[in-house]
This record gives sequence, C-alpha cells and structure tokens, in this order.
Amino acid sequence: MAAALSSKFLKAITSLQALRSTRLASASVYQHGMMRYSSTVPSDSDTHDDFKPAQKVPSGSTDSLKDIVENDVKENPVMIYMKGVPEAPQCGFSSLAVRVLQQYNVPIGARNILEDQELKNAVKSFSHWPTFPQIFIKGEFIGGSDIILNMHKEGELEEKLKDVSGNEKSQ
Repeated sequence: MAAALSSKFLKAITSLQALRSTRLASASVYQHGMMRYSSTVPSDSDTHDDFKPAQKVPSGSTDSLKDIVENDVKENPVMIYMKGVPEAPQCGFSSLAVRVLQQYNVPIGARNILEDQELKNAVKSFSHWPTFPQIFIKGEFIGGSDIILNMHKEGELEEKLKDVSGNEKSQ
C-alpha cells in the first residue's frame, strides 16, 4: 500500500512539474497586452533548473539580437527585460518593478529573459548592466527595481513618465 501511494505521489509531482514548465514557457514577448510565441533553446548553464530558458526570440526573425533590443527600447516608451512576464513575474525584483510601473497606468513592453540566454546576454551588453530586471523609459536605461522604487518614492518617476501615453497615476 505504501509503495502504491508513493508511486501515485511521484506521478502527481511529475505531472505538476510538466504542467508548470509548459505554462511558464508558453509566451516569450508581451507587448501592449499582446503575446508572441517562440521556439525552444538549449539550457542555460549558469541558471538554476527552475529558471532555465525554455524559448527563444520569435523564430523567423532576421534581426540580430542587438537590433531586437534596440527596436524594443525605441518602440516601447516603457520597456522591461525581466524574469517572467508582467502578468506572472518569476522573481521578487521583477515583480516589484512591474508593480511600481503599473501604478502609472502606462503601457509596458516586456521580454522574459529566462527564455533565451542569448537575448539575456544581448541586453546585458546593450545596457552595460549585469542584473535584471532592466527598465528603459523613452529609450533611456533607468536601472532595476531598486532604482525605479526610489524614483517612485521621490516623485521622479512620475515626472519621467508624465508624457507617456496612458499615464494616469492610480491612487
């Protein structure tokens, strides 16, 4: 009886892990509420198994990763490279950054850097900043969640976002 229960328990855990992997790796780019799907990439050796990349930048793209990052930053008044997506952050720092930015009711472009190690490295090279999340506002690299939070507390973030479409700070 104990062996049967143990076997059922292991099968249930395996099923939950498979479901979680599928759910977390389902979309790679969120931009103005739209998602795009992408293909699978090899594992990331410097990241824990739970956070290894599962997908790549949209397949069929002829742009270099540097061009993709440049276009993201240029086309999105607020762009965040984060662990997870705004609707489901996968780390506390990314979650904090999204929560602060959402206070200003601005459209947020986002990419999940956990899905593509090459993209993650391209963003680091582009910004010359080693950690995530990385937030760009109106083409300017601002920093991470700690900087955004500090700017919010000091009133500087409201000023920075004042002419971004949709900006009506929530109370």
